[in-house]
Amino acid sequence: MQHQAINYNSSSLHMLPLLRRTSTSLFSSLLSSSSSIPNSLSRLIVMDSCAPNNYAPSNKLMALAQQLRLYKPPPASGEDDDEIEGKVVSQLGFAESATSVARQPAERFRPKRAAVLICLFEGNDGELRVILTKRSSSLSTHSGEVSLPGGKAEETDANDAETATREAKEEIGLDPSLVNVVTCLEPFLSKHLLRVIPVIGILSNKKDFNPSPNADEVEDVFDAPLEMFLKDERRKSEEREWMGNKYLIHFFDYEMNDTKYLIWGLTAGILIRAASVVYQKSPAFLEQNPQFKVPNSVQKDTTMP
Repeated sequence: MQHQAINYNSSSLHMLPLLRRTSTSLFSSLLSSSSSIPNSLSRLIVMDSCAPNNYAPSNKLMALAQQLRLYKPPPASGEDDDEIEGKVVSQLGFAESATSVARQPAERFRPKRAAVLICLFEGNDGELRVILTKRSSSLSTHSGEVSLPGGKAEETDANDAETATREAKEEIGLDPSLVNVVTCLEPFLSKHLLRVIPVIGILSNKKDFNPSPNADEVEDVFDAPLEMFLKDERRKSEEREWMGNKYLIHFFDYEMNDTKYLIWGLTAGILIRAASVVYQKSPAFLEQNPQFKVPNSVQKDTTMP
């Protein structure tokens, strides 16, 4: 994505160090109040050049964009570059350690890459909401399940953001030019061992987006409050085990317009992580983090339980 070049005058340059220190606290305060960003600080918040020109994002979304641009996934330590390249997080989103699945010597397993779009917007009551889909019941995998827009990377994709926004356009008709991509989270490992990169983007004006779902892939498009994935409400969990490690799969019950949805597995794990990053706090429930990494080799049909 291309970004606008900003020329800072001498009176605003001295505020650059202040911006990094205040962006997180500023966004947190805006979540609970109607306070405004000072004009001098607002000029320093650089929005993506692909953002629509006919609608100015709210102060809250501007502060959130700046906060997330400063976000860096936790670094892997004590490992060589090869190990770091293979390291991903599980369905719940946590660091992993090495374990091999197949005993027979084989070419090193490298998971295929995919990306999903966490598209955030400001609801009518000011809360942050995320766009979700219900997959078509005719699909061969994950049929009828709730998911984030996204899919496998193609060779022509320049980066993960392009994969996520391209797939969102194909699945639900979301124009990439409406989405201000601000950061990526650490990769997740899907049930079928895909390396999934969550891409966070901001939709400045929800009214600009008129969903047009691809009936072959998507049955429904809806949205949910992001903060619900930090609350221990309408939530349950199941313990699973893989490669000798126990972990929890989370299930969230949600209802919108008299329609009930179950948000679970990889999608729930990604949204728990995204909410933790956005709101700068841990969830109000036990996550029971798994500790494993992409194995060096796998049998043909290996999947997570």
